[in-house]
Amino acid sequence: MKKLCVIIVFTITALGCLQLTAQEAGGTASVIFNHYSPRTFLAGAIPAADLDAIIQAGVRAPSAANLQPWRFTVVRTLSLAQKIVPQTVEGNVLIIVSAAGDGKTNTREIIDCSLAVENIYLAAQSLGYGSRIYTGPINNINSNFKSDLGIPAGNNAVVLVRIGRVQAGVDAVSAASPRKKAEEVVTYK
Repeated sequence: MKKLCVIIVFTITALGCLQLTAQEAGGTASVIFNHYSPRTFLAGAIPAADLDAIIQAGVRAPSAANLQPWRFTVVRTLSLAQKIVPQTVEGNVLIIVSAAGDGKTNTREIIDCSLAVENIYLAAQSLGYGSRIYTGPINNINSNFKSDLGIPAGNNAVVLVRIGRVQAGVDAVSAASPRKKAEEVVTYK
């Protein structure tokens, strides 16, 4: 009976959280409800302690069978970063997540790397930085930059996230792309 009560309380709490507005949410939920992926970043370095915390969030991501298949490549060199994401400005950081396999059919590794990138993305946002997830440059990385980036033999880039400073005071809710309503994408049975 005690277990059932915990499940009911968790279910009510989880469903109630879905109804929160961005202003009502707190903690992690606040970051999730208030995030946006900026296209424009400002110049300015990210302190080493913040960058380390952001990377640690990726390392702490869940993974299937706790295999933790990811490898993180942190690109701080502007000239190299601009070859990958041309809009990169001074102080931006690219974190490329790679794993063993071809990066297209190694499903478990791709999902695990995606979970790590989401942690990185949200950690950066929670520290007040902008973060944007990219998959467009992945083929170019795997074809042309693996050795420059030190991506291990047998690994391929799966996804990357760009982190940097953003203009203060941007209303993240109105700046974000429109989201579908939950009723459009969720089925309850």
